[in-house]
Amino acid sequence: MAAAHSHAHAEIKNPGNLKVSGGAKALFLVLIAVGLGCFGYLLATAPARAWSTFLVNHFFFMSLGLSGVFFAAIHAVTGSMWSAPVRRVAESFTGYLPIAALTLIAVFVGTATGQIYEWTHGDVVAADQMLTAKSGYLNVPFFIVRNALVFGALFLFARKFVANSLKQDQTKSFAESARNAALAPGFLIVFALGFTMMSFDQIMSLDPHWFSTIFGVYCFSGLYYSFWALMALSTHGLEKRGLLKGVVNENHFHDIGKFMFAFTVFWAYIGFSQFMLIWYANLPEETRFYLARFDTKWLGLSIFLVVKFALPFFLLLPRAAKRNARHLRRVAVFMLVAQWIDILWLVQPNFFPEGPNLDLFDLGVALGFVGAFAWAVTRFLSKNPVLAYGDPRLAESVHHHHQ
Repeated sequence: MAAAHSHAHAEIKNPGNLKVSGGAKALFLVLIAVGLGCFGYLLATAPARAWSTFLVNHFFFMSLGLSGVFFAAIHAVTGSMWSAPVRRVAESFTGYLPIAALTLIAVFVGTATGQIYEWTHGDVVAADQMLTAKSGYLNVPFFIVRNALVFGALFLFARKFVANSLKQDQTKSFAESARNAALAPGFLIVFALGFTMMSFDQIMSLDPHWFSTIFGVYCFSGLYYSFWALMALSTHGLEKRGLLKGVVNENHFHDIGKFMFAFTVFWAYIGFSQFMLIWYANLPEETRFYLARFDTKWLGLSIFLVVKFALPFFLLLPRAAKRNARHLRRVAVFMLVAQWIDILWLVQPNFFPEGPNLDLFDLGVALGFVGAFAWAVTRFLSKNPVLAYGDPRLAESVHHHHQ
């Protein structure tokens, strides 16, 4: 049996790296330039819009970058077999983390100059008893230090995880899997606490009078909801280009589809739980969050969040839907857009209570982030094999199937 397994593994060769055309690279750079230009224009003419739009995109794409290493850590801890053919796809998302570090620095600048958070204004804090009581935590130096340390720790974990994975392509040894399995529990603890803290700091503290102990879990559910959508899109794209042909099959798409479905339900469960508990308790310091989004022109986007759950739920419910890569791709596009709108719904009412405030310049900023993320991920895949072909579990995963 061991000889047969070894022989099957030897048949799976390195498919190579992603070849990115000069036109695609130019497009990504143009999008980045458009984003920078639009952000600069908004910063000069409408600073509140500039920073609200920037924060939405920063948090959305930072979450996608972190989701890749979270996926790798979870599967290292559990010794997952099925994910071996798509693990490198997830790892490629971490290629965006250096850019996320730069956008986080930009958020620090906006915070230090008092353009994002209410609690950065000393006169406002002095006149507000609640903000005064929270000032030991909500102050600029502590905000910058703790967010920088947490993000830095997660970034270093990601670098080590990916380095071990790439090394395994050469060694073809379980040793690298064992090293990542040993690192993963520590990472998951730091991630759970750290991402919760960053969610509280970067998003929830936009309204420092409101709080929800489940808010970190809500943001995490959105992170993984969008991660599986991006996995479906990326895996299908690489499979269409022939780089994963014969390695990824409908059984792997079935697994991805199941997780897309599962985290659609999980996100809805967490979102409803937060809403129900706040509605039932009916405390003024808690209900203010939903009143701002239900009693104004934000009501339309609040209703859209029901669609964010319902549409993927019904479209992914049949077994056949989960095994159809093209169908998953269409659902995945909707899920990514829906998650971006969800973060917009969390952020912008704190800047514009009267209703959404968006135009083409806000879209331009978003396109800049899209270009930066696409450039970083494709650059990673162009420098490294798209398949973790040295993973000893790869052969077993390629041939696994669902009844």
